[in-house]
This record gives sequence, structure tokens and C-alpha cells, in this order.
Amino acid sequence: MRHALQLAAHARDAENEVPVGALLVLDGQVLGLGWNRNITLHDPTAHAEIMALRAAGARLANHRLSGATLYVTLEPCAMCAMAMVHARLGRVVYAAADPKTGAAGSVFDTLIDARHNHRIAVAGGLLAEESAALLRDFFRARR
Repeated sequence: MRHALQLAAHARDAENEVPVGALLVLDGQVLGLGWNRNITLHDPTAHAEIMALRAAGARLANHRLSGATLYVTLEPCAMCAMAMVHARLGRVVYAAADPKTGAAGSVFDTLIDARHNHRIAVAGGLLAEESAALLRDFFRARR
């Protein structure tokens, strides 16, 4: 998660993006990195999680990332959560909860919904305060 926090800081510092970072790991190997780039790329789908999934998929030449773990500094939204379900991730670990759009338990339970053909193990709260402070400071500075 510390690496994901570094990616979030990069998003803020290098691209003036909302500071969210993500990395995808399988068997102890980092397969994909991502940070928010939706403002920079003019792409509403360029969330940190999606960027990490895209990088990992390209690296493996496969849209399935079965068994991989995604570490992300903010609870995934519904779009990102469904991409994770389609990719067949094994686990998602997030830092700060998102009480407005979180889809890993805060607002929606998308990752574990029994109606899907795949469910993902979820753990939240890892380095949550560090991530929340990064986000709070970013939005305070913009106001």
C-alpha cells in the first residue's frame, strides 16, 4: 500500500490529478501500476485502478488477471469494481473508504454481490489515515 500511496502522490504532484494510486500484484510480482489520469487524458475511465488493470493486461497479453491482488488508496467506484469482476481478480485491498461512491462495501457491495459469476475478497482500511489525509489536503488546496 505504501507503493500505491507513492503513486497517488505522483498523480497529485506530476499531473495535478486527484491523488489515487493503485498496483496489481500476482505471486509477489507487480504486474501493473496506475494513478488517476482522467483529467490529464480527458478520459473519465482513466482511474488509477483501470490504469493498473490495463497495464497488467498488456503485460500478460490477457484480459483475465485471475488471482491477482489490487492495492488501491481509495475504495473503488462501481466502474472500477465491475472491471475487477470482469478481470477475475482474487482480492482487492484499499486504504480509505469512499462514503459517496464506494463499491466495496461503503455504498455498494459490487465486489461480493452473489448475483455476479465471480466474487472478490475485499479488505479495507490499510493505511487509511495516510490516504484520507492525502485526499483531504488535495481538495482543501483546490478550494
